[in-house]
Amino acid sequence: MYCRNCGSLNIDNAWKCVNCGTILQGTASPVAAAPRMTIPSYLAQAIILTIVSLWCCLPLPLGVVSIVYAAQVNSKFTAGDIAGAQQASKNAKMWCWITLGTGLLVVLVYIILLALGVLSNMHIGE
Repeated sequence: MYCRNCGSLNIDNAWKCVNCGTILQGTASPVAAAPRMTIPSYLAQAIILTIVSLWCCLPLPLGVVSIVYAAQVNSKFTAGDIAGAQQASKNAKMWCWITLGTGLLVVLVYIILLALGVLSNMHIGE
């Protein structure tokens, strides 16, 4: 097969010219035909937020919800459910933000209560 751009001889089943790189006769590489799409899963962020909230003794199961959605992203994407993977990614991101915001709010309230002296007068075990 000759390249229509530069005239170089290529093997019959070639999809790209070895000399100039031109796509040959309507055939395309599987890689060129379907560009790799990536959908963020937010799994690392969800795990970190869950561990930090548990480490700070905050009983916030909200991070677990984001982990569940984040875990669904890759399996849905692999199964070909692109819309489902994008929705799961969106939900994972939303629940990460909710977990972070709720955790910061709880810490802020705790600091305010300490500053006002409300928690300093509490005696546990007396």
